[in-house]
Amino acid sequence: MTVVELKEGILLAFDSLRSNKFRSALTILGVLIGVWSVIAMSSLVSGLDSAVQESINDLGSNVLYITRFAPETDYEQLSEEERKRKEITPEEAIAIRENCPSVKAVSPENHYHRVQGGNVVKYKSNRANRPTIAGVWADYQKVHNTSLSMGRFITRVDDDIRAQVCVIGSDVQEALFDKLDPIGKQIRMNNYRFTVVGVIEKQENMFDETDNNKIVIPLSTKLKMVTWDKALLLVVSAESAEKIDAAREEIIAILRQGRQVPYDKENNFAIFGQENIREMVSNMTKYIYLAMIIISSVGLMVGGVGVMNIMLVSVTERTREIGVRKAIGAKRYNILWQFLIEAMTLSGSGGLLGVLGGVLTALLIGLLTPLPFGISTLFLFLGFTVAISVGLVAGLYPAYRAARVDPIESLRYE
Repeated sequence: MTVVELKEGILLAFDSLRSNKFRSALTILGVLIGVWSVIAMSSLVSGLDSAVQESINDLGSNVLYITRFAPETDYEQLSEEERKRKEITPEEAIAIRENCPSVKAVSPENHYHRVQGGNVVKYKSNRANRPTIAGVWADYQKVHNTSLSMGRFITRVDDDIRAQVCVIGSDVQEALFDKLDPIGKQIRMNNYRFTVVGVIEKQENMFDETDNNKIVIPLSTKLKMVTWDKALLLVVSAESAEKIDAAREEIIAILRQGRQVPYDKENNFAIFGQENIREMVSNMTKYIYLAMIIISSVGLMVGGVGVMNIMLVSVTERTREIGVRKAIGAKRYNILWQFLIEAMTLSGSGGLLGVLGGVLTALLIGLLTPLPFGISTLFLFLGFTVAISVGLVAGLYPAYRAARVDPIESLRYE
């Protein structure tokens, strides 16, 4: 097919669209919705992924996490040996701090949020919104790069004497004290009295994984308050990002020795860093993309059925036109290409509008939500290409029927 024939076919296709505006609009709408859903959902997932990756980057490239089990553990499938694993202990944190030269700081943490009703935190008649209470060491501030807006942080002396002092997040400060100076004030936490010694600077994070609604107290005080919950998370900061692998090996050696793990057995603890969390998030994103493609393909299938339907109707309506074209010398392949181009133009118009709608939706997502604007050029290209392909596939049978029309019978068709 020559360029002239292609151009003529497209012009004929648009002429056919104009002559049947309402019917064509409904058909285009089916393809438009399918492509729009692909672009819009891909931009949503892309923006979400970017936000998650940014949050992971905020954790720091030189930070390691040590827990009893890995984050992706299925607790219903634990073996008997795994169920008997010892909890991480403060003594192990001390061993890491004293025997791992590549480690800059260690922060053992015990986070607690009551299941029923949440933690009750009050100052006079004011009440905080179910904050998390975290028992930590003084090194928490160094490991997490925590800044204070006023006061001081927990010290080693506080932990040694089990002092009932606390450092509160910005949300807790606003809820309990509004514009009052909180330093030196006593608050009640789950029937215990604590003196506020510091306030953590407000942090920005779209997932609210911040210290804003957290109250930090000495770890020894926390373990005394909640004797039944001694599970610890160790957050370890390496001297630098370059020493992260060395720190990991040193920590593994110290913990295996302290936990008396035989040389032929796997670690009875989990150690992971930024790259492990990133991998886990990437695996989740793959499934989201897969679900998105399946859902979006339904819309494109509906659009394809619409294109086929309108093209079959068009073949019937233009039987006489086909006969005239054949009578003056048009070959079967000319008729075939004419209807295929018309079908692809129809679906391509819907695809183009769907791409524009998807881009506008992505812009709105970026403007109206905390998610960053994210749109994939690959999905823009795929969305439009798939729309054209839907037209090609849906137009094959109608075009074949048109090409098979008998010119003598078609000239007599009324």
